Amino acid sequence: MKKNKFLLIILALATTMSFTACGSSTSKESASTKQIKIGVSIWSSTDVLGSQSKKMLDAAGKALNVKLVYVDQGHESAAVTDSINTLAAAGCDGIIICNSADSEMTSAINTCNAAHIYLAQFYRTINKIASPQVYSLAKTAPYYIGAVHEDEVTNGYNLANMLIKKGDRHIDLEGWVAGDATFISRWQGYKKAVAEWNSAHASDKVIMSAPQYAGTTAEQGAAVANSFMNSDSKMDALIVAGGGGDPLVGSVGAIKSAGKTGKIDVVSTDFLPDLGTQLTTGGMTGESGGHYADPLYAFMMVYNAAKGNYKKPANSFDEIVNPYIYVASAAEYNAYAKYFVTELPYNDKELKAMANDTLPKLKQQAAAISVKDVQTRHSVK
Repeated sequence: MKKNKFLLIILALATTMSFTACGSSTSKESASTKQIKIGVSIWSSTDVLGSQSKKMLDAAGKALNVKLVYVDQGHESAAVTDSINTLAAAGCDGIIICNSADSEMTSAINTCNAAHIYLAQFYRTINKIASPQVYSLAKTAPYYIGAVHEDEVTNGYNLANMLIKKGDRHIDLEGWVAGDATFISRWQGYKKAVAEWNSAHASDKVIMSAPQYAGTTAEQGAAVANSFMNSDSKMDALIVAGGGGDPLVGSVGAIKSAGKTGKIDVVSTDFLPDLGTQLTTGGMTGESGGHYADPLYAFMMVYNAAKGNYKKPANSFDEIVNPYIYVASAAEYNAYAKYFVTELPYNDKELKAMANDTLPKLKQQAAAISVKDVQTRHSVK
């Protein structure tokens, strides 16, 4: 009996040691194959542009086995700051952020530096002239690695010229958040186009209103459009500067309800899901968009930094410029939709390859993106 009891004790000890050894081995394996976690601070992951951005990021996360954590902050400054704190507390290895104002980046950069979390901006960059102190902080911050953005001044310039060349002379301007860095840059472009025209056509001047702000909702977009229609009897065009797409939905709906579809020309940034129809019916005159791959490049920058494959340049940071696609007809939009809506512009194989690309190559890929580029890469003849 005692002999049997002794044997049972020896067997139990052996079993325990066996499990302990297995546990230790598994722990080491987990540490070496730790899943990277990237946080996404975004105004909305559910509106038109936000949902497209999320779809692209989710595809990259799936291809590279990266866990993504989203926080929607509505482009409200306090919420933007809180989102970084939330993502840092969640144990993210990197964060990509679409902030509203440059001033919000001071807190974001300091939080990420303190927590040793890599940080990159998408759809945004810090304005060197307007925000020199924030820009200087970004250059020296070890964990702020860069920004992916569009040429917003040129974007605004091109959209305003669509209206001016169509003959519109009383243009009203709908922004989304006062002080938003991207809106300010687009506004510079709108004003540049108007100033150039007026300088060359003194007897046929364009009048553009001061902006009214619609936030990021369809209801507010409708309210702003109604306000303009009620106060400006000569209004023949509306620029909806952006805001993720929902303000544009509300504005186009308000114009339709007023019976003025086709009488008030509308241009905007951030493609609507029914843009092809809107261009056919006169609900829209033209639009820029197709840039939802922008956050993908911010994701790749942070991913490579977290993997140890990226070294920040001394006293500087990297920027990737992502181009817009412009459409002014249903045919142009349908060509875009085939390669950017029905399917993503980058497939699983390409996403995995991008994870090993150098930053110069990523910059080249971003600069080249277009309908033709996707057709070529996906062997469409």
